[in-house]
Amino acid sequence: MFKPRRLGLACVLALSGCAVGPDFHKPEAPAHAGYQTPDGALSDTTAGDGQGLASQAQQLVPGQDIPAQWWQLFHSPKLDALIKRALARNPDLDAAQQSLKAAWEQVKAEQGSLFPQISGSFNPTRNRTGRALSPIPADNTYLYNLHTAQVNVSYAPDIWGGTRRQIESDKAQAELQRFQLEATYLTLTSNLVNAAITQASLRAQLAATQQMVASQQSVLDSYLRQQQLGQTSDADVAAQRALLGQTQASLPPLQKALAQQHDLIAALCGDTPDQPAPDFDLDELHLPEQLPVSLPAQLITQRPDVRAAEASWHSASALVGVALANRLPNLQIDASYGGVAASIGKMLTSGNGFWSIAGSLTQPLFDGGTLRHQEKAARDQYAQASAQYRSTVISAIQNVADTLQAIHADADALLANRTAEQASARSLQLAQTQYGLGDVAEVTVLSAQQSHAQAQLALIQAQAARLSDSTALFQALGGGWWHRQDVPADEAR
Repeated sequence: MFKPRRLGLACVLALSGCAVGPDFHKPEAPAHAGYQTPDGALSDTTAGDGQGLASQAQQLVPGQDIPAQWWQLFHSPKLDALIKRALARNPDLDAAQQSLKAAWEQVKAEQGSLFPQISGSFNPTRNRTGRALSPIPADNTYLYNLHTAQVNVSYAPDIWGGTRRQIESDKAQAELQRFQLEATYLTLTSNLVNAAITQASLRAQLAATQQMVASQQSVLDSYLRQQQLGQTSDADVAAQRALLGQTQASLPPLQKALAQQHDLIAALCGDTPDQPAPDFDLDELHLPEQLPVSLPAQLITQRPDVRAAEASWHSASALVGVALANRLPNLQIDASYGGVAASIGKMLTSGNGFWSIAGSLTQPLFDGGTLRHQEKAARDQYAQASAQYRSTVISAIQNVADTLQAIHADADALLANRTAEQASARSLQLAQTQYGLGDVAEVTVLSAQQSHAQAQLALIQAQAARLSDSTALFQALGGGWWHRQDVPADEAR
């Protein structure tokens, strides 16, 4: 015959296998998502002529995997050493790693709630009984020692799965910390590569600007000599002075930016500005010949920000179950076992032991609507996390699309600037030849030199833009964190 207590036990075991609240399912990739505008398709190959630095064409390879050390594709040992140094010393990365460890410790701490909680106590006392009362010890003395030792056991069966939902939420939060770590890692490496490119560009721009100043100063000197001979008007001299002043005024901002770039590199490496930092030149940073293009279905699994938004959504889903479980009956089982005696050696003798076992079932009856509104708030936060996830996915796809457009546009711009630089170089060569034959004045040569310096300045900026575009694409696609091996397995899962 099936006894009622067995039926009750069976019901408890059956209920403990379920968990209230929604079950989270991994979101699907957005349907019909792409990177190209409706009015035209982007080519798989950028413009390029291969005649100079950063002028070669780049091939865009859909579905190509991304290496963990993607910056090595720039073929700069100096850059590789700088990033290795930063990864070992950057405090933000260290803080993110410690935050991840703490999150997984919180998961393990919450998992302890699934098991009975056992504690022990020992309480020795010295007592005196008043004469108006009967003596407590067997020897009828009024002064006596009392030693009490007991073990307490408390267990709350997870009938509705509220504890398991809380553990699920904590695991999702640990996952969130995991991808915040990856975002920190990707931001650090991308910022360092961009800092190296910017520093190289600023150094080249500063050199070109100084050349322009020298050229314009020579033109002004020539004008002043001609003015003394009556061959040049005061207006021409004044105009040249103004042009020279404008060019000289552009030097301090470049010098300031270059110094700040040095400080930035030092800070990213965990150093103070007084520490030395490497100097980069554009000719030592090579443009990657192939660039990966991950499909949108791959993108949502690769981008740390998308994965972090997914983990946040998962955590919000589990917290709905926690709020629901808080509104349902809760079973608590408590038991204790111990002994009490006048001396420690007699606590375990026959007749001195005691035990108790009790169970309680509690059901919230009236709380002013607190639990109901907490559940509604949890559901609203779940809907909010869902919307934030969709927004993050859309922004991620837009980021990749914008970067691809920039890659093609800046490749075209570099070719145009190289054509202009080559034309100005040819013009300067002709002016120098004519000046040697006495066909043109010195001012014509100096003006051609100035135009060539300006064209070189624009070309430098275009070269840096192409290098930065490649960095931006690797960052937009997630940076290959899935190939990293420097995070412990229990923290990376």
